[in-house]
Amino acid sequence: MQIGILGGTGPAGSALGVRLASVGFDVIIGSRSRYRAMEVVDKLLDEWPDRKLSVTAGDNAAAASADVVVIATPWDGAYGTATSVADALDSKVVICMANALTRIGKEFQPLVPPRGSVAASVQAAVPGCRVAAAFHHVPAKELGDITHPIESDVLICSDFQEATDLTSSIVERIPNMRPLDAGGLSQATPIESFTAVLLQLNVRYRTRVAVKFTGIPERGDDSDTQAPDIAGSDEA
Repeated sequence: MQIGILGGTGPAGSALGVRLASVGFDVIIGSRSRYRAMEVVDKLLDEWPDRKLSVTAGDNAAAASADVVVIATPWDGAYGTATSVADALDSKVVICMANALTRIGKEFQPLVPPRGSVAASVQAAVPGCRVAAAFHHVPAKELGDITHPIESDVLICSDFQEATDLTSSIVERIPNMRPLDAGGLSQATPIESFTAVLLQLNVRYRTRVAVKFTGIPERGDDSDTQAPDIAGSDEA
């Protein structure tokens, strides 16, 4: 499977690209400038000379031609980038990992895009594609260090089961990472916003946190999956 990453020259996009390539995917690092993408790919290949990574460079149009496309641009560029390659994205699964955040003083704060989330904005930009929101809570530095496994759950939400399933299959290829179906695309709003909390924890405790949930059975477990009462809910 070939995976293209729009805005793949940034820390998150390049980190995801090298991690995906390390588990056997063919990756296209895309950018508005093909030459900038070439610089980043050369750096990645020089950093991991013994891994034989299948990573190539191109502009965003080249990345959008892949089987599956990831949007890793800054949040305010996601809509415009998706629109610029809309024809290539039509009918494809598009994974959006962008977060709308800002930093005020020492505090990270979430922003709410007009449609509630960056992922929903991308879905509106290209109605014919199938957007899945995912990879928001995985620390970029650890994701890009392919000498070590990364322990993290990946929350995935989409209005298309096909997009959730395909994204889950990609996550499952990465050792020690677990995909979790978090529901429809409306859940992208709190998922994206929670990234601000994680960044705040990083600053407070001088670390890089990842999300891991307890109490969720592994796939194939026949345990009762009925939703329990939640404290503070109407049913509790």
